[in-house]
Amino acid sequence: MTSWEIIHKAFEFIAEEMGVMLKRSAMSPNIRERMDHSCAILDAEGNIIAQAEHIPVHLGSFSVGVKNTLKIVNLEEGDMVILNDPYISGTHLNDVMLLAPIYYNGKLIGYVVNKAHHVDVGGPSPGSLNPYATTIYEEGLVIPPVKIIKKGKLNEEIVEIIRENFKVPEVSLGDLNAQISANLNGVLRVKQLIDKYGLDRVLSSWAKSIEYGRSLALSEISKWNEGSFEDEDYLELDTLKRIRVKITISDKGIIADFNGTDNQVEAPFNAVYGVTFSAVSFVVRSLIGKDIPTNEGFYSVIKVIAPEGTIVNPLKPAAVGGGNVETSQRIADVTFKAFSHSIPVPAASSGTMMNVMMGGTYKGKYWAYYETIGGGMGGRPNKDGVSGVHVNMTNTLNTPIEIAERHYPILFTTYRIREGSGGKGMYRGGDGIIRAFKVLEKTKLSIMAERFKVPPWGLKGGENGKPGRVTIIRKGNVVEEMPSKFSTILNPGDEVIIETPGGGGYGSEK
Repeated sequence: MTSWEIIHKAFEFIAEEMGVMLKRSAMSPNIRERMDHSCAILDAEGNIIAQAEHIPVHLGSFSVGVKNTLKIVNLEEGDMVILNDPYISGTHLNDVMLLAPIYYNGKLIGYVVNKAHHVDVGGPSPGSLNPYATTIYEEGLVIPPVKIIKKGKLNEEIVEIIRENFKVPEVSLGDLNAQISANLNGVLRVKQLIDKYGLDRVLSSWAKSIEYGRSLALSEISKWNEGSFEDEDYLELDTLKRIRVKITISDKGIIADFNGTDNQVEAPFNAVYGVTFSAVSFVVRSLIGKDIPTNEGFYSVIKVIAPEGTIVNPLKPAAVGGGNVETSQRIADVTFKAFSHSIPVPAASSGTMMNVMMGGTYKGKYWAYYETIGGGMGGRPNKDGVSGVHVNMTNTLNTPIEIAERHYPILFTTYRIREGSGGKGMYRGGDGIIRAFKVLEKTKLSIMAERFKVPPWGLKGGENGKPGRVTIIRKGNVVEEMPSKFSTILNPGDEVIIETPGGGGYGSEK
C-alpha cells in the first residue's frame, strides 16, 4: 500500500470514528440504536475526500448539500453551521446537517460534516413525517444555514428556537450535542494527521485519492455494455405516479436522465435533487464490484438530469418528507431496472422503508417515536435474496423491542419473518417482516410506505414479491385494513400489524 493510500484510509477511519462518537453520545434510539446518521470529510472546495459506511441517502447528498451551503455562508475558524432546509442540504427536514471548517495554521483546508435524523423537528405530526403535507411548512421547522457555533461559542438563540419547536427538546438537544461533538472530534483528528504527515503531503494524498477513485470507477464501468437503457416504475399516490429514467453508459461515465417523470405532487413524496443523485449513485456504487474510494472522484463520473418541477426535482416549497424515505427507494428501483437491460442486477427489493411515526403524552410528557422496518431483498443473479433486512437507500438497524418498550407506551406482540412473502424463482426473493404492537396510551400513528399496490418486481422470469400490508385491530375486534399512507388515533389496547413486502424472485424456477 502506497503512502497516499495509508493517509486516505486514515481519513476514512476518522469519518467512521465521528460516527461512533455520534452514536454513542446520542439520546434518541433512532440514532443510538438504529444508527440513522452519516459523516464525511471534504476539502476546501466541498469535494468529498472520505466518508463512513453509513446511510446511502445521506452520503450521496453531502456532495450536493455542502456545496449549496458554502454558496450561502462563510465559515471562519471555530464556526459551525446548522441547517435542515431540504432544498439546500439535499434530503428532508428530519435530517439536521452540521458543517464545520478545518483550519490549519490559519488556512482553510477542508470541512467535516454530519447528518442525523432527528425523531421530531416540529410540525403537526409526531415524527414530523406528515402523510398529508402539501408544503414543507406542514412538515416541521425549516432551518436555513445559520451558525450554531460562532468562533467557538455556542449560539444560544438558535438553541432556544430549536428547544421551542422540536416536540421532544431534551432528546433533540442531546442528539444535537452529539453531532457537535462528532464534528469537533473530526476537526481534531484531521489536524493530528496533518501534524503527523505534513499539510502538503495530506493535500497531495487527497488529490491522488480523488483521481484514483475516478479512474477506477471508469475502469469498472468500461466493462459494462455501452448504450442507453430505459425503464419506469411507479409511486402509489391517489393515482400511480411514474418515475422514468434513461441510463446512458459510456467510457465517460453514467448519465441518468429522468425526463418523462411525472410532475411534482401536492403530497410529501417529492424527492429533492440531492436525494435523486444519492439514489442513482448508490445503484452505480453497488454495481461496481471492487472496493473503490467513494469520494468525489467516484461521484464525478455520474451525471443526473432531473427536470425541475418533477417528483425527482421539485420546486420549493413542495413537501419532501416522504421523498427522502420512499421516493428514494423507487428511484433506486427504477435505476436498477434500467441497468438490468445491460448488466445483471438483483430483482426489486421490498422498495419501502415502512416508516412508523407515533406520539402523544406519556407520564406527563410529550413523546415521539420513529422507526423503519426492513423487508425482503430481491433475488440476485447468483443467490437468493436476504430476508428481513433494510435495503437500498436505508442502511439502518432495527429498534430493539426492549428499548422501545422501556421508553414508550408500546407493547410488541409479534416480530418475525413473513414467511413465503419473497417471490419464487431460480433464486428466491427474501421474505419481509411481520412486526405488531399494541399501544398502552392514546397515540397518534402515521404510516408512510409503498409497494402496497405495485409489488416488488421479479426479473428474468422470477415472480413478484408479496406487497405490503397494515392492519389495525381495534376494541371489539374491529379489523381495519389500512392504505400505505395515513394518520389515525389509536386508543389503549389497539393493535397494529405491519407486514412488509418480500423481494422479487430472479430467474425461472427449474
